[in-house]
Amino acid sequence: MKNLKFLLIALILTSCGTKVNYDYEKATDFNNYKTYNYFDDMKTGLSELDLKRLIRTMDTKLETMGLVRSDNPDFYIDIQSQEIQSRNNSNVGIGLGGGGGNVGGGVSVGLPIGGNKNTRELVIEFVDDTKTGMFWQAISESSYSPNATPEKREEQFKIVVDKVFSNYPPKSK
Repeated sequence: MKNLKFLLIALILTSCGTKVNYDYEKATDFNNYKTYNYFDDMKTGLSELDLKRLIRTMDTKLETMGLVRSDNPDFYIDIQSQEIQSRNNSNVGIGLGGGGGNVGGGVSVGLPIGGNKNTRELVIEFVDDTKTGMFWQAISESSYSPNATPEKREEQFKIVVDKVFSNYPPKSK
């Protein structure tokens, strides 16, 4: 019974995880970037309320990192998002069979496990319009519930933003 509880907890923790991929311009001196703002014409794919939640969460995180939102910024932030609904094709099969001589037969039943999974891909790009163009990008993929409460949505954005900016600025190797 303990093993079953452990397995369920591990499954829940891994299914709620946020995956993030990063890319950046190697020649960038990230110390030159202290102020930011958002592009006015972003096509985020988020509802207006979710966009406000995300920007509020990002502003708080960036402020703790020493960056300041400004009307005359060193760089701009672009946000894009898309919802991905994937079907869960996992199932359990039960088969019966028998035969004798040259006659055979079988029955198989597939039982679906779980339901559809909703994930959100979020792309955050830092762009320097005056010099190098895009110099940093993070693409995250995380699960979400379209019926979540405002508090749960805010908490999910906090988790995603913390994970996205955990590797900013990139560490020199």
